[in-house]
Amino acid sequence: MSQQPLVTTALGPVLGAWQGESARFLGIPYAQPPVGDLRFAAPVAPEPWTEPRDATTYGPTAQRRSFGDGPTIIPEPSIPGADILNLNVFTPNPDGAAGLPVLVWIHGGGYIAGCSSSPWYDGAAFNRDGVVVVTVGYRLGIEGFLHLDGAPDNRAVRDWIAALTWVRDNIAAFGGDPAKVTIAGQSAGGGAVQTLLATPSAHGLFRAAISMSGAVRVPQSREDGVAVAALFTERTGLPATAAALRDLGDDDIQDLQDKVNAPGPDAVVPIDLVLAPFADGELVPEQVHDAFRDGSAAPVPLMLGATRHEFHMIGAYLAEAPIELAGAVLAKFGVAPEAIPAYLALHEGKSAGELIGEAITDSFFRGPATLIAEARAAHGLPTWLYEFDWKSGSPEHGPAAFHCLDVPFAFDALHAERAVEATGPDAPQALADAVHGSWVAFIGTLDPGADWPAYTAADRATRLWDTEPTVVPDALGAVRGIWTGTPA
Repeated sequence: MSQQPLVTTALGPVLGAWQGESARFLGIPYAQPPVGDLRFAAPVAPEPWTEPRDATTYGPTAQRRSFGDGPTIIPEPSIPGADILNLNVFTPNPDGAAGLPVLVWIHGGGYIAGCSSSPWYDGAAFNRDGVVVVTVGYRLGIEGFLHLDGAPDNRAVRDWIAALTWVRDNIAAFGGDPAKVTIAGQSAGGGAVQTLLATPSAHGLFRAAISMSGAVRVPQSREDGVAVAALFTERTGLPATAAALRDLGDDDIQDLQDKVNAPGPDAVVPIDLVLAPFADGELVPEQVHDAFRDGSAAPVPLMLGATRHEFHMIGAYLAEAPIELAGAVLAKFGVAPEAIPAYLALHEGKSAGELIGEAITDSFFRGPATLIAEARAAHGLPTWLYEFDWKSGSPEHGPAAFHCLDVPFAFDALHAERAVEATGPDAPQALADAVHGSWVAFIGTLDPGADWPAYTAADRATRLWDTEPTVVPDALGAVRGIWTGTPA
């Protein structure tokens, strides 16, 4: 394995590198750099090449600034350069004859940050277990999602589809089977998975899906997308047109993006997804949750869930907020007004900050996950619901099962860069073996294993991931009852 692996794609040859028993091909373009006239256009296929293209280092990222001032939980570096529409392939068998199942990973970051080159997304453990991994970069924020006159909507959704099309046309050369593709993602990446399930032009490009802590904008009608464009103009003084933004520098775009995302009197809740996919009526014909309810979403096997304490940490920043803000959060995300008192009673005794953190967790993640599971159960579709309950021992973040904590368990990457800072020093390898093993089984066989039954209307089986994993009937019944009006 000392010789560099060389694979010929439909566009030209790429030269990768071995790391242990994993061959990695990094920064392969699946579309031309989105600059100039292409900045706000649908992705355009790259020009072919003839000489071997070096694919031994990660390519440029759409992320120019990460969240906050300090390190993020998931290490996701910003890499300069224009060729941001690239992907990475990790394979144990790059000779093109293996026909292995494929995992296509879409990173999170609130649709405005994140990248595909995190050490947490390394495909080595999946390669060890016979799965090819592809991680995808895509346009973020204003460039990916803002409704602009003179540009197609949902440009980042088009990027995801272009990447999946590349996988269909090329993954066999890397040892993968294009008929055995599972799409997966966490947070915004999980929302991307849900969006692709609701996007007809993506159907047929994958056979299964995994949504971890998936978050989509709610509501997300075309009118809501247009309203964000109006907010953009109101806050920046610039018209929401491709022509007005075409030649602005990266820093200028980031500054404009910060203005759109900033809190203010016109913000309904303390955290929201403003620049995100929306139902434009064409590419994404209807709102994601409507597609699950009416059965138009892709009927492929789906595994989904959330962590127990997703965004509870935000409560510390809202300790002085009025308790009524929790009700406003719930109402904004579709909870019936008559159900809100029941929710408040369910969490009686908690402080305003704790209650608001709980409401944000349920509004973005646990409530929508149960709604999707319920809708799919009503249509008789194979669905597996989970909650990740294991609490971190990190001095900085624990004890809690917070947002992102389950990622290194799924990738069996407990010793990756900054993973111990998130999990603490005593993360159980047995739990990583179990979570990762269920993923490998699901990707390979479309079933996570006999010890995790599918979610049905009869028993609502829910996997609880903890030191001792269990399956509990209707474990999220209280949340489900409030979101759906169905008694627990």
